[in-house]
Amino acid sequence: MGIELELHSGRPARGRSSPNTLLRGSYQHGEALARALSTLDRHGSGKLGWVDPYGDTLFNEQEARVALQEVTALAQRCADERQKNALLDLAELLEACAATPGSHLWFMGD
Repeated sequence: MGIELELHSGRPARGRSSPNTLLRGSYQHGEALARALSTLDRHGSGKLGWVDPYGDTLFNEQEARVALQEVTALAQRCADERQKNALLDLAELLEACAATPGSHLWFMGD
């Protein structure tokens, strides 16, 4: 199980990556990211708990802004170095998404 990330300048086509909108991808932290996010309550009030480790989840710029606060707190509590690196990479993508009007961050689960 792993989660790959892609930042797109617009909403990507459903179920496939679009090279026309792809700004940046993160593919090296999949398993560590999935493990780090699995500690969150899927039914809680946070945005990151919504990420489906087996399917696709899409955040717009407003959702990314909210999730950025969550991932920062999660990374500070994380003791596993691989998971912490995955969360820091996610934080960079969330920050870029929040700062780019019309962008979307795509979480691609296995």
